[in-house]
Amino acid sequence: MKITEHLNNSNKTLFSFEILPPLKGQSLNGLLEGIAPLMEFNPPFIDVTYHREEYIYIKHPNGLLEKVSTRKRPGTVGICAAIMNRFKVDAVPHLLCGGFTKEETENALIDLSFIGVENVLALRGDAPKSEGKFVPEKEGNSFACELVDQIVKMNNGRYLHDETEVGFHTDFCVGVAGYPEKHFEAPSLGFDLKHLKSKIDTGAEYIVTQMFFDNRKFFEYVKKVRELGIDVPIIPGLKPITTLSQIVSLPRTFFLDFPEELMTELEKCKNNADVKQVGIEWAIHQSRELIQFGVPSVHYYTMSKADATYRVASEVF
Repeated sequence: MKITEHLNNSNKTLFSFEILPPLKGQSLNGLLEGIAPLMEFNPPFIDVTYHREEYIYIKHPNGLLEKVSTRKRPGTVGICAAIMNRFKVDAVPHLLCGGFTKEETENALIDLSFIGVENVLALRGDAPKSEGKFVPEKEGNSFACELVDQIVKMNNGRYLHDETEVGFHTDFCVGVAGYPEKHFEAPSLGFDLKHLKSKIDTGAEYIVTQMFFDNRKFFEYVKKVRELGIDVPIIPGLKPITTLSQIVSLPRTFFLDFPEELMTELEKCKNNADVKQVGIEWAIHQSRELIQFGVPSVHYYTMSKADATYRVASEVF
């Protein structure tokens, strides 16, 4: 079922979450068993991220550099199939511009359609850690809006090559990302919102936000989005803070701010257990306030670790 259908068919706020594919060498069963407790809260869909390979360059005695893959995650397509088979819920794969040609994107979408996936989240993706800025693949999509356009064209039976089988078309519901604190590359929130509108005008049907910790920023964001005439569902993304290191890493990695009220409590923490308790309590507070606001779903970034999200959902759903 499409995400928009799940949202339209529900008379209450839904629970959904996102997982990371396991690193190479790790077990798929371990991933599935790890998220199994969250199925108690009847998520209608689960997002599956995609991460580009990461590389290092090894210098040989002759001076030549060898490019070696150091971090690779298993295929999102296979994980989506496993989730749908195991839990009987819809899987939402993330598709990136970065690292893919349009041909490779088309092939991935054909595979996803073949196994019954009906939803995709279209993202530009970030630059690899080894590179200073995002550079699209040769013959690839440069922006999320271009990726949305390619998906919509396939939904209408339009492919890259004329020899593609006539009459076959996909039927994906396309989601895109939104940034309540703006995308870090955008010079202003207004500029970022114009790009969001272009993605919706191209054919995207719902928005999932980057994580945030200040609901006031989300409420203001929704107001500005609606003022632009965008009327698609907006799903807020949350993450319970669980470790001392995340107090520094989350703002730096995702370009977001912690509200002063939250920082006041975090500064009192002496260890990870203290931080985790504060993070869970804050996420419960955020969730309840968002549900009262009437959001269609609350979407949790689990990082494939169910414990903190389970404790939040137990109090909220």
